[in-house]
Amino acid sequence: MNPRLIGVFVAVIAVLMFGGRFILTVPAGHVAVATLFGEVRPTPKLEGFHVVNPLLSWVQYDARQKTHKEVAAVPTQDQLQTKVDVSVQYRLVGTMAPQILKDTGTMDQAINVHLVPKLRSLLREQGKSIPRAEDFFREETQENLQTSLESELKVYLEPKGIEVQAVLIRDINLPPFIAKAIEAKKEREQEVEKQKAELERFRTEQQQKIAAAEAERQAAEEEAKKRRILADARAYEIEQINKAVARNPAYIQLQSLEALKSMSKDPASKIYFMDSSSSKPLPLMHLGDDIRGR
Repeated sequence: MNPRLIGVFVAVIAVLMFGGRFILTVPAGHVAVATLFGEVRPTPKLEGFHVVNPLLSWVQYDARQKTHKEVAAVPTQDQLQTKVDVSVQYRLVGTMAPQILKDTGTMDQAINVHLVPKLRSLLREQGKSIPRAEDFFREETQENLQTSLESELKVYLEPKGIEVQAVLIRDINLPPFIAKAIEAKKEREQEVEKQKAELERFRTEQQQKIAAAEAERQAAEEEAKKRRILADARAYEIEQINKAVARNPAYIQLQSLEALKSMSKDPASKIYFMDSSSSKPLPLMHLGDDIRGR
């Protein structure tokens, strides 16, 4: 038989037998690991289209970022257990997928074998360094816990093909009686702050009243001072007049004549001259009115 025909015949049979096994399509964000008769091939296939040996078997791994959530009871030094809800963000190191398949198995198996037990162990160990359960509510305690967990997990999981990107504490549930005690303490603190604010408001109002009273007092003193100055000036003026009169008796006569002059201009006024030796005053002004009227 013609060798060329034999080759074509074999190729047709192979296509009929294996069909699509010649073609491998790896989705985006995945890698594929090949095995041949149970032996793991060291080089994975990355995302895309590949023409492959139809005798190979393939295991695909999702290399995109994922999140594992864990709720663990963490004991502290006071022998109380606090439920801590933690999220671990991680991804598979694609180039290490063949090692994961050979050493552990699928990605889920790797997470259950390596990440979960180590995370739980670290949570318990970290809890032993915390004196009291209520300390979990302190920002410093949570930051230290996150930092320690992330650092320890990275060191442990990186050689196993799992890259830890972040560790986040999502929630903390203290024992019920501790939670109630903390809530009562917060209420007392809020009441104290409220009383402090009220006291500060009252103190401010009193200071404002004192300032207003002080301003009024200063204004009254200034007014009294002005009045004293005016009174002193008036008294000085009178004193000087009295001294001038005492030195010049004719001044009184001059002032009297000026007064009579003003009064004489008023038709309704009457002037009486008193004689020290007479018992009755003698009206001198308007005496001629009766004579002219007759």
